[in-house]
Amino acid sequence: MGKRVLVVDDDPDVRLFSQTVLEENGYLPVLATNGEEGEEAVKKEKPDLIILDVLMPRESGIRLYRRLKTNKKFKDIPIIMLSGIAEKSFLRSQKVLTEFGGDPVPEPEAYLEKPVDGDVLADTIKKVLG
Repeated sequence: MGKRVLVVDDDPDVRLFSQTVLEENGYLPVLATNGEEGEEAVKKEKPDLIILDVLMPRESGIRLYRRLKTNKKFKDIPIIMLSGIAEKSFLRSQKVLTEFGGDPVPEPEAYLEKPVDGDVLADTIKKVLG
């Protein structure tokens, strides 16, 4: 049985693309359309990896990432950020949230900017999961 990978993205095309890459490489995709659904899926599905978008309605990936990485139950789940937002902007947002009283969080295991090639996504997943 393949490892379970949660994809959290509001764009249906990105979810379908990610699902296809995951299935072609022997992983079990779990899909969520926003941060709220993503958080519920993490609790229910206990994924081995999360692929997370940054900007989404109904709970951004910025906040979900922070919540997961500061929660003892979920902090060890590796996260690949997949976003149209530059990595530098994401990291700056995390730094600002920390400065305003939040717990410091580690950088994601990988950061990919959209659009991403399917082979690059597959290789990154394999690298992160070992």
